Amino acid sequence: MIQKERILAGAEELFFKAGIRSVTMDDIAKHLGISKKTIYVFFKDKDEVVTALVHQKLQEDKDRMCGIVESSDNVMEELIFMMKCAEEFFSKINPILIHDMQKYHPESWQLLQKFKAEVVVDNLTDILTRGISQGYIREGINPRIMAKMHMLQTEAGFNAILFPPSEYNTWTVQMQFLEHFLYGICTAEGCAILDDYRNIYTTTINKP
Repeated sequence: MIQKERILAGAEELFFKAGIRSVTMDDIAKHLGISKKTIYVFFKDKDEVVTALVHQKLQEDKDRMCGIVESSDNVMEELIFMMKCAEEFFSKINPILIHDMQKYHPESWQLLQKFKAEVVVDNLTDILTRGISQGYIREGINPRIMAKMHMLQTEAGFNAILFPPSEYNTWTVQMQFLEHFLYGICTAEGCAILDDYRNIYTTTINKP
């Protein structure tokens, strides 16, 4: 791993745990066991670190979505794989990170919003459209409206006023939203596949 990638990986670990605002360049340097001067060789300030990290994560997400579509046999496999990715992400992130990005790093926030509007919504719209033709998604729904609604639900799950971290676990909130969304749009056949996945997943996480 080259130094720049290592810096971004270290910053990601700290941001996910503590949010962005509370993490300093000194913290990143100490976490990685390097001098702060080394970080400044690659990044002029923390905002540039955040922007570079967002660019990197969004590209990774785009590549992952493409990989899921290419490797899946049907829409339900795609949705379940994406559900697994969401579970992994929401289990690691501190909701304060979203708040910090929106308030203190507007350029990065706009990148994220643009990505959701142009990539995530388009991708989910396509999946739902194909799901209707495959018989897994209910006829009569508007795929784009449902895709946009799901994005709004996800954003709401990170709202610290609606769901204070002291009272609600982010992973639990987002998984409740995701299950509500999926079971609401799936046909009986699609729901049966979701049930099978849930049973396997629940058995796995409950093993001693």
